[in-house]
Amino acid sequence: MKLKVYVQPGSKKQCFDGFFNEHVKIKLKSPPLDGKANEELIDFLSEKLGISKKEIRLISGDKSRYKLIDIGSEIDIKDFLKILNG
Repeated sequence: MKLKVYVQPGSKKQCFDGFFNEHVKIKLKSPPLDGKANEELIDFLSEKLGISKKEIRLISGDKSRYKLIDIGSEIDIKDFLKILNG
């Protein structure tokens, strides 16, 4: 599954925060320095989805708030949104 993500680094909490410009919006605590926010994003998605970090790959947006993520597991988008909200 390909996932468009908008990341808000430097937030007080780590959470799914709805949508922004047709992207899933995720707030992260880490600052956007040295790839820390990207690492936290992969950790967050791995934990929420219950899959290995190896199954999540950053395709584009390494230095941008707008990212394209490839999730190797077969996850239905409706189930994905339930997991993020739960």
